[in-house]
Amino acid sequence: MSKPKHPRFLEETEAQAIVSNLRVSPRKLNLVAALIRNRSAADAVATLTFSKRRIAHQVRKALESAIANAENNHQLDVDRLVVSRAEVGRSVVMRRMHARGRGRSARVEKWFSHLKIVVAEEVPESEAAGQEAA
Repeated sequence: MSKPKHPRFLEETEAQAIVSNLRVSPRKLNLVAALIRNRSAADAVATLTFSKRRIAHQVRKALESAIANAENNHQLDVDRLVVSRAEVGRSVVMRRMHARGRGRSARVEKWFSHLKIVVAEEVPESEAAGQEAA
C-alpha cells in the first residue's frame, strides 16, 4: 500500500520551482522578482543575467529550474513559456547582537525569504482563435 498521489495544484500548462531560505530580505527579493513577472522566460533569464543585484544569480537559477521542470516533467514548449507568478514569502529571521557604546547592545536582524516561480505555456492568439473556431 502506498500513499495516494498528491493532488496537483497547478494547471496542466504550468510548472514551478521553489527555493526556501534565501539569505536576503523579502523586500529586496521582491524587487528582483518584480523584474521578471509577466515576461517571457528567455527575456527574464536575460534580465537576471545582467542585473547588478547580488540575489539575481540565485533567482536566475530558480527560474532555470522551473523552465527545466516544464520541459522535462510536463513536456511544455520552452519557447512559449512565460513567468506567470513570482511569489516572495517571509522565512526565518536570525537575531544577532551588535556591541554599542557604554556597555549597551543593539539587535541585528538577518532576514531570510522563500521564492516560488511559476512558468506557464502561453498559446499564441492566432492558434487560440483557430482552436475556438474548430
